Amino acid sequence: MLTLNPVPPSPVTFSKSTSINASLLVNPNLLTRTQNNGNLKNPCAVLNKSTSHCFKISNFCRIHGHPFGFSSRISSQIRGSSTETSNICQYSSGVSSKSRSLVTRAAAESNPEGETGQDSKPNKTLKLAVVFGLWYFHNIVFNIYNKKVLNIFPFPWLLASFQLFAGSVWMFVLWSLKLQPYPKITKPFIVALLGPALFHTIGHISACVSFSKVAVSFTHVIKSAEPVLSVVFSSFLGDTYPLKVWLSILPIVFGCSLAAVTEVSFNFGGLWGAMISNVGFVLRNIYSKKSMESFKEVSGLNLYGWISIISLIYLFPVAVVVEGSQWVQGYHKAIEAIGEPSTFYIWVLLSGIFYHLYNQSSYQALDDISPLTFSVGNTMKRVVVIVATVLVFRNPVRPLNALGSALAIFGTFLYSQATAKKKNGGEKKS
Repeated sequence: MLTLNPVPPSPVTFSKSTSINASLLVNPNLLTRTQNNGNLKNPCAVLNKSTSHCFKISNFCRIHGHPFGFSSRISSQIRGSSTETSNICQYSSGVSSKSRSLVTRAAAESNPEGETGQDSKPNKTLKLAVVFGLWYFHNIVFNIYNKKVLNIFPFPWLLASFQLFAGSVWMFVLWSLKLQPYPKITKPFIVALLGPALFHTIGHISACVSFSKVAVSFTHVIKSAEPVLSVVFSSFLGDTYPLKVWLSILPIVFGCSLAAVTEVSFNFGGLWGAMISNVGFVLRNIYSKKSMESFKEVSGLNLYGWISIISLIYLFPVAVVVEGSQWVQGYHKAIEAIGEPSTFYIWVLLSGIFYHLYNQSSYQALDDISPLTFSVGNTMKRVVVIVATVLVFRNPVRPLNALGSALAIFGTFLYSQATAKKKNGGEKKS
């Protein structure tokens, strides 16, 4: 040991070759532990100023991942730094550089074509257009052929049962061919579906009864009043709505009333059928939120598939009782009216297939878009269906009737906007 005695005496002693334990630099906890054990009386005296700075740079290199040359250049500029300390800085910098290169490589592999967010935006828009196009197309085809069948075969209970049957067969085919994952079926799951399936049955058969008695356009105008019942029933169950929501339903009520009064094909059976259908679907939606809370892992398409199966079990026995005795006679009259039996069969088959397809596409649309976009799309869907059916069946439309329909549809649009803002506000508060 050499003792240096400068003019102002200093208590600090230095050795010719200071040996620094590299493990202390890698793990600072060992430094504290060594100090507590008494093996290192004064760590600041052993680790001089240059060494402590290099230790900080080593951590900086390891956390921020600077290139190897950067850490080496800084380490070489530190006065009195030891060779072991510089190696540690270089090692940590090399590890961080490798980590960065691995992250960059993984990102490149996940996006091999270098596609950016701007490049994928047109693809998303195209996909959205396809989803909406199929949804609207399936709905228009269903409404047209459903009405064509009911015009010559006015037995909505049998036709509604067949449509549920077609949907059930369709889902079994998807599950059998593994085109759609088969849901795990348990007793609690079936029990939870009994309520929603019952209300779905009521909503579907009531709509079919309405279609059989009045014009398709009038039924859809009345069905646009569904938000009114949704607000009323939900309020009775404890939900609260802002003033904007209540104001938005006023045009719906006024528009539906004006359309009903001026409807050429007005029929109380058709009116009440559409209103009961609204009640059924509103209660289905409310009941589903509560009973299906524990089965969120089930996809919307699988959920609808099992609702269709249970609804068929509900509906068909009642259909036999209500109108079963008239089916044979009605079938012969339908064949006489249309001429070709194959045409009648095709119409019935198309109404069943496209009934399920339009419900399936609506669930798929809800999976791909936001609830607000879905609500707006559903409102515009009614406009498209009303216009299409008026053109196909050439139903007479009075000016006041058109005004009432427009007011009801506009009110539905306002309602979707108001409820979306209410949901967004609740999410921000939570």
